[in-house]
Amino acid sequence: MKELVLLIAKSLVDSPDEVKIKEIVGERTTVLELKVADSDKGKIIGKEGRIIKAIRIIVNSAFAKIDKRATIEVVE
Repeated sequence: MKELVLLIAKSLVDSPDEVKIKEIVGERTTVLELKVADSDKGKIIGKEGRIIKAIRIIVNSAFAKIDKRATIEVVE
C-alpha cells in the first residue's frame, strides 16, 4: 500500500524526489505519514482537501479487504 500512495503522490507533485512515506503499523490501524516539499503541499491536499480525501478513500478501500484501517497524514 505504501508503494501505491508513493506512486500517486509522486505523479501529483513538481518535486517527486522529495516525497517520503513513513509507515507505522499497528494491530488494527496503519498510519502512513506523507512528507512532500513545502511548495507541493497544496497539490497533495487539493482544493478543500479533495485530493487527499480521494487518496484516503482508495487506501481505506484496499485495507478494508484485509479488515484493517488506514490513515494518511500529511506531515511537515
